[in-house]
Amino acid sequence: MQCNGVHELAMALFSSSFKAIVTLAFLILFMGTTSAQLSTTFYSNSCPNLFTTVQSVVKSAIAKEARMGASLLRLFFHDCFVNGCDGSILLDDTSSFTGEKGAVPNLNSVRGFDVIDNIKSAVEKACPNVVSCADILAITARDSVVTLGGPSWSVTLGRRDARTASKAAANNGIPPPTSSLSALLSRFSALGLSAKDMVALSGSHTIGQARCTSFRARIYNETNNLDSSLAQTRRSNCPSAVGSGDNNLAPLDLQTPTTFDNNYYKNLVNRRGLLHSDQQLFNGGSTDSLVSTLSGSPSTFASDFVAGMIKMGNISPLTGSNGEIRKNCRKRN
Repeated sequence: MQCNGVHELAMALFSSSFKAIVTLAFLILFMGTTSAQLSTTFYSNSCPNLFTTVQSVVKSAIAKEARMGASLLRLFFHDCFVNGCDGSILLDDTSSFTGEKGAVPNLNSVRGFDVIDNIKSAVEKACPNVVSCADILAITARDSVVTLGGPSWSVTLGRRDARTASKAAANNGIPPPTSSLSALLSRFSALGLSAKDMVALSGSHTIGQARCTSFRARIYNETNNLDSSLAQTRRSNCPSAVGSGDNNLAPLDLQTPTTFDNNYYKNLVNRRGLLHSDQQLFNGGSTDSLVSTLSGSPSTFASDFVAGMIKMGNISPLTGSNGEIRKNCRKRN
């Protein structure tokens, strides 16, 4: 009987220890799937030349056309704001598939797809079937900012590519240039981005250009918060009649449209924001103080922008066995 008691005690202890080990293993597994999502070293072994490969193509593209830097950065924004950073914006329409390129915020507006194609081709030569198009967008956005004089950061990687896209989500999820401050705050908040993030990320409009259709209503109707000289300048190449000069371009930042700096915020303080949505950030509302701070501190803008870009890049990524690694960024495998 005594032996049986010792045996039962040993079995109980073993069972308890086994349960504890199994529980710990599940906890570790669970933590791994929730917190170990993206990593700055994700391709260190599988594609060691990834960063230099991407950077080379980005620099070459911007050298040919400085505006391309802003266009490539914008691609990343328009991707992440629609069901997360999953490369869905890159998918072409087919007879059986509708992508996001035809959505109102993207049609005749987003560009740089050929540059992404060139990057993907170069990356595939370096390490076939390893790097996702979604991650290429993230790296390209960083390299575009750096090439135009902006800050650098360590890009988190490990995203996989979506097999689906949503034109409806693109129409509803990307804030239009007519957005009010409350609408902007609401949309960014829904994606886990704060007012501080929103104001800092809006600073991407320190580079690039906008079409007449995006700012026509502002330059003809918003005299109360628009510098008159800017309005006059912009009216010269953006006629008031709809359909006339719709695709004529104007720089979002008149002073340095191809340099990544904090002039965007200085313009807002002086009522020289080109888009209605831009000027909303400094128009007697809750974000005025944030704009004032960034207008006076290039270093604060740089650090806030980097923090915002990293947070935005973490929006709903596909990881693990979800999605795929596309061979061609324009179509599903």
